[in-house]
Amino acid sequence: MTHHNFATIDGHQIFYREAGAKDAPTLLLLHGFPTSSHMFRNLIPTLADRYQVIAPDLPGFGFSKSPNREQFGYTFENLAAVIDRFTEQIGLDRYGIYIFDYGAPVGLRLAFAHPERITTIISQNGNAYEEGLSQGWNPIQKYWKDPTPANRAALKDFLTPDATKSQYLHGVADETLVAPEAYALDSALLARPGNDEIQLDLFLDYASNVALYSKFQSYFRTHRPPLLAVWGKNDPFFLPQGAEAFRRDNPEAEVHLFDTGHFALETHASEIAGVILNFLRHRLGVKF
Repeated sequence: MTHHNFATIDGHQIFYREAGAKDAPTLLLLHGFPTSSHMFRNLIPTLADRYQVIAPDLPGFGFSKSPNREQFGYTFENLAAVIDRFTEQIGLDRYGIYIFDYGAPVGLRLAFAHPERITTIISQNGNAYEEGLSQGWNPIQKYWKDPTPANRAALKDFLTPDATKSQYLHGVADETLVAPEAYALDSALLARPGNDEIQLDLFLDYASNVALYSKFQSYFRTHRPPLLAVWGKNDPFFLPQGAEAFRRDNPEAEVHLFDTGHFALETHASEIAGVILNFLRHRLGVKF
């Protein structure tokens, strides 16, 4: 059974999904743009037989309720700080992280700050290398270099229902496998008053994540966490080179590419779950 809860963290009501035994090893699932913990709805039940699974909605996403941008700065550093306090409040002291898209810079900030807490890293299209950035980032990178109102306004094209649907369907061989309620829910939540400006703030601040890539890579080299990359190889934003690059700094990293797009769990949840369970069993044993 998956439970749906809220935790209050410094003025944020963080919504999270929770399943599995509380005394089991823990996996923290961190979603990305433009979605929420809803993206893990098919994965959670397959992991919860053996693990405690926690999947929060980041501030500004999903069903989490957060202050407006005049009261809270929507930066990745601040998102990570909220999630860090969230893990402490609900009693997580050791956990593995599943990082996807925006969840990668959030989760890797946690790992960098608290390496002793991190038992494993599972990256599903969660990038930490410049070679993993595709040309799809060009309009956002233009905004980083020249943050004018015109360049900011141009990025609103990424927030339309058609753009969200495209993220789900691009690179997918059989589009009938993608549940339409997934991109419809994301679009509805993006359309909440004021949320567009929050997302534009995060587009601008994503440059801070790229600036930290060298530190993340140093963390991989120094701490060598058991690392699994499960990647939709047709992702229009994060290229397979970003998955393969993990091996450069962590030679024992395991990489699996799937013939699908950005939201790989929509089409390959069973296959990815099988790879994860096999990886955790062989690399970590019964317990973390």
